[in-house]
Amino acid sequence: MEKPITKIKEGKKATIVRLIGGHGFQRRLRTMGIREGKVVEVVTRHPFGGPLVVEVDGRDTTIGRGMAERIIVKE
Repeated sequence: MEKPITKIKEGKKATIVRLIGGHGFQRRLRTMGIREGKVVEVVTRHPFGGPLVVEVDGRDTTIGRGMAERIIVKE
């Protein structure tokens, strides 16, 4: 089942299926290593609508909640 990465629990891994947004948004995420087909793990979910820390290719990356809502994954 596909859902935004914000719905994945801490410590769980998922595969990115698509990025919802324009070319600039997608380019920005891809430069951080976040692209379709990559396996990501949610490391930390900050409270009160704060950012998510995800691990991609062994690197931790912080993503704002708004951007994370547009990253669609499959567990």
